[in-house]
Amino acid sequence: MWQNVQAAPADAILGLADAFRGDTDPRKVNLGVGVYKDESGVTPILRAVKEAEQLLVEREVSKDYLPIPGDMSFAGPVKELLFGAGHAAVVENRVVTAHTPGGTGALRVGAELLHRFLPKATVWVSTPTWVNHRGIFAAAGFPLREYPYYDAMRMGIDFSALLETLQNVPAGDIVVLHACCHNPCGFDLSRAEWDAIIEVAKKKEWLPFLDFAYQGFAESPEADRYAVAGFAATGQDMLVAGSFSKNFGLYDERCGALSLIAPTAAQAEVAMSHMKTVIRVLYSNPPAHGGLIVATILADRRLRAAWREELAAMRQRIVDMRRLLVDGLKARGVNRDFSFINRQRGMFSYTGLDNRVVERLRGEKHIYMVAGGRINLAGLTRKNIDYVCDSICKALADE
Repeated sequence: MWQNVQAAPADAILGLADAFRGDTDPRKVNLGVGVYKDESGVTPILRAVKEAEQLLVEREVSKDYLPIPGDMSFAGPVKELLFGAGHAAVVENRVVTAHTPGGTGALRVGAELLHRFLPKATVWVSTPTWVNHRGIFAAAGFPLREYPYYDAMRMGIDFSALLETLQNVPAGDIVVLHACCHNPCGFDLSRAEWDAIIEVAKKKEWLPFLDFAYQGFAESPEADRYAVAGFAATGQDMLVAGSFSKNFGLYDERCGALSLIAPTAAQAEVAMSHMKTVIRVLYSNPPAHGGLIVATILADRRLRAAWREELAAMRQRIVDMRRLLVDGLKARGVNRDFSFINRQRGMFSYTGLDNRVVERLRGEKHIYMVAGGRINLAGLTRKNIDYVCDSICKALADE
């Protein structure tokens, strides 16, 4: 059946990772895929995770299926992490949360659920957005439109155009928003800008769907949930897709959470009943290990404190790499101001490097980055930063 079928194109990011793995040059540097790396270039297992795993091994008595929305110990502490323990939506039981296979799984379940009840809605995504957003919502059957976000000329957010577009989104449509550490550009909205968007959502009655994949990578777990908590306080319907791949380092455990917020506890309970039916036909129930790790750490005061320290260290390392990249390019006399990179947050940066430079860096210097010049700052280390700065400087000089 496949003899007359053309092969599907490689994933833009994961395909780049495959090419990197096949590169035998010892100088190679991977600034593409969005995975945290430590100073030695390894994606570490957090010490708090190791301790939690040991506890789970000692306590485990069965490999039975989990309930459809995950283990009962999972939802409570995750709600407190995402929204805050004293948040009205949590206290009033207006939030329901399911353990999903990663943040991608949370988005996919949410998209499928929404399409059942809003089949004529349009999904709005930022320009640019995480490449998989389009595929996820299109696969659920939604048409997509864009709202302005990144301004390449000013190296920042075009907030006036963004707000104007959101003011004209029809009631009942769905708007996908990056809660913090925007992927791919790295520029985040200010609190005042978030407040303005929250007011527009209330007035225009479109449905917010927040992608919260990087909690703790901008400022702190508490500060980074500002938009999530703000939308939830309005009492309107909304969804939040959380991920524990980055902030817990659980990439291969595929652990995420889909939270749905409704105006009342009764409506939230009804929504959860339908969320379960969606999950049942997609994957039946989630894998246990990652969710139990998260639940164990969040429920243990000592482990939670240790996790926060490790998360802060990851966040600071990325900040340090941003500074070293900016300073390194400036010290080499590059005829371009890259200081905007220090204003970005999280793992990613739109560097402003065009595709000719990106291709040259890959072909000649074995430095891999996504088309459009997006880089993962966590791929930089103190060992390779000089090589990367030298290579960018030469590539720009040759333009």
